[in-house]
Amino acid sequence: MTSARPLAMRTVLTLAVSALALPWAAGAVDLEPTWRPPTYERMRDDMLAWKRDGSFAAPMEDQLARLWPERVPGQSDDRDLLERVAESFAVVYPEARKLVDACRADYSGPNPPDAQWLAGSDLPPVVRNNLRLYYARWLAQYGLYDEVLAALDGLTPGDVADPASLLFYRMVAYQQLVQPDEARAAMAQLMEQKDQLPQRFQQVAQLVERDLAGLEDESLDHIARRMNDIRRRLGYGRAGEKVQTIEKGVVKSLDKKIDKLQEQQQQQMQQAQNSGQMQPSKPMQDSQLPGLKAPMQVEQRDIGHQAGWGDLPPKERERALQQVGRDFPAHYRDLIEQYFRELANEPTTEGSGR
Repeated sequence: MTSARPLAMRTVLTLAVSALALPWAAGAVDLEPTWRPPTYERMRDDMLAWKRDGSFAAPMEDQLARLWPERVPGQSDDRDLLERVAESFAVVYPEARKLVDACRADYSGPNPPDAQWLAGSDLPPVVRNNLRLYYARWLAQYGLYDEVLAALDGLTPGDVADPASLLFYRMVAYQQLVQPDEARAAMAQLMEQKDQLPQRFQQVAQLVERDLAGLEDESLDHIARRMNDIRRRLGYGRAGEKVQTIEKGVVKSLDKKIDKLQEQQQQQMQQAQNSGQMQPSKPMQDSQLPGLKAPMQVEQRDIGHQAGWGDLPPKERERALQQVGRDFPAHYRDLIEQYFRELANEPTTEGSGR
């Protein structure tokens, strides 16, 4: 089995080559992939061996045999390996049947299907690991990205029947939760087998790569994404401690932006005083920052433990909008204004802590 340290080093090197995007670098570093997609034949052998070791009742063995027929050359089957594996476990284990059926239904909220039993169950690892991936795939389809990462925590490509899905949904979850470094690492490992990936995985990975290329910490784009993440969580009725922590981080980031604007304004005023040009002789250029009438400080507010903390008084909300939105494109002013408006409309009942 490959040790964890060489695996991590190869992932980092692969990511570095991908980020540089230099033709000579890609040719100079020939790294062995850290994972390989299993074939139907290999999975069939593994599942038949699991069936033999389990000594299941005859009706169960018949169902399992029908799920894994010997494939005729050239025969196609629309059912993917992970779906077939999950259905096999559902034949044998009642808890697995409940989970598989729940994951074939639409999400009705507010809480997803219960899968806590997987963590402490006596199921064989092959069963437990693949059901965790199957569950995570369903969670990702409904935007429950924190739960996706929790379900996939600790899993490696060698643990599951569909390693491409493991890496793909991990990448997507990290990207949506605005954790770009983790998203890039998962993407680099996923693209080690680029030619073996489904077309949709390749296309989405390329979009994620372009999306993260110019993302900088504490930029307006970074702040806007965190705001979108808050709205997503609130849309699921979650307004507890975790959401409040992200909200505090957004306010802190906005304060930093405001402080930076204030510093720039003071520097410009000082330069103007030193040069004796307090009165400009020509209109202000678009690239310059205009003077800000409002004081450049947003008070840190104790948001408490309830939703509705964003219900700022109109004067304070307008002051924040003037201070941040005045010197940036209208898109960001509109985004921040919508953000405050939605927070003001949050329910006052305490929600989930996620």
